[in-house]
Amino acid sequence: MGAPRPYTLVAELTYKCPLKCLYCSNPVNFHEMRNELSTEQWVRTFSEAADLGVVQLHLSGGEPVVRKDLPELIRHARSLDLYTNLITGGTLLNGEKLQLFRDCGLEHIQLSLQDTDGKTAELVAGARSYDKKLDVARLIKQVGFPLTINVVLHRLNIDHVPALIAQAADLGAQRLELANTQYHAWAQENQSSLMPTRAQLDRAEGVVLEARPRYQGTMEIAYVKADYYSDYPKPCMGGWARNYMVIIPTGEVLPCHAAHVIPGLHFDSVRDRSLTTIWAESQGLNAFRGDGWMQEPCRSCPKKTFDFGGCRCQAFLLAGDAAATDPVCSLSPRHDIIRAAIAKAEQGNGSLIYRDPKNSERLSTRPLAPASR
Repeated sequence: MGAPRPYTLVAELTYKCPLKCLYCSNPVNFHEMRNELSTEQWVRTFSEAADLGVVQLHLSGGEPVVRKDLPELIRHARSLDLYTNLITGGTLLNGEKLQLFRDCGLEHIQLSLQDTDGKTAELVAGARSYDKKLDVARLIKQVGFPLTINVVLHRLNIDHVPALIAQAADLGAQRLELANTQYHAWAQENQSSLMPTRAQLDRAEGVVLEARPRYQGTMEIAYVKADYYSDYPKPCMGGWARNYMVIIPTGEVLPCHAAHVIPGLHFDSVRDRSLTTIWAESQGLNAFRGDGWMQEPCRSCPKKTFDFGGCRCQAFLLAGDAAATDPVCSLSPRHDIIRAAIAKAEQGNGSLIYRDPKNSERLSTRPLAPASR
């Protein structure tokens, strides 16, 4: 059977960003990846993606607005009839740029917010940004874009979910995504500081369930549960390289944001091969397609066609084996790793580690207070 059809492409145009978010999904060694694809290379890649069947394009980063060729990339994507969404921190946007992007055909903007409390929001972002983000959210609506607000949930903001929902509604968002932190990259570095307690998670989920009927028809509220507190893993990205791909700034094609952490996999670059060839033949993309790679208990589990054994990156990071059952699963032989991580979170100890845009040095701040229970 041939490779499945891809529907979604996340184009990480750059790793440059004025923010230093504690949960950033960019790789810890992002400072080493400076040879970004050119405008012409991205244009060709978008054309090849459309030929493959991709229908959704998410322009991401880092901060994609750093790229001076962003208007040209938007125009080309729309000429291919790709639904084009900008994922941004918002701090580099203004009314003039937003109108330009609108004129180029951009269809949607997803804006990240960190909290309703300005002090905590800027602690998480590692930069002064709170007021600017709120101003930009209002500008986005004034220019006429549909707006999604994305909030990564963690110990420092999860108790503010009621206020986050009210804030998103006040800003006119059509969709609010409340996504619990995935502990890869910089979030993994800050796991002891960011992981909430079970009591915090239960309260937040209850608030979301109560709020959804009140906002039905005006604002969709999506809630992504925390992996570590689930009995079974989610179907990560809908399965490894099934219908979703990420292209990083240097051109490598990945099945998700974190896959480069797994040793022994080779991910081809669009600099060297066509996207069509890569999607079908890449050693890295084919590594965990289907179920032939699965170990027990996944191999015999009826859930394998739904959750695909969980997250391969998480399996490697936690169990040291990318083919192992995701330790999040209660059936995993290594589920003890998850129990230990939860116990550590209940203690509420940790310090903050920020990404440094210049080198690999890491900046630690004061220890955090215990999480609320």
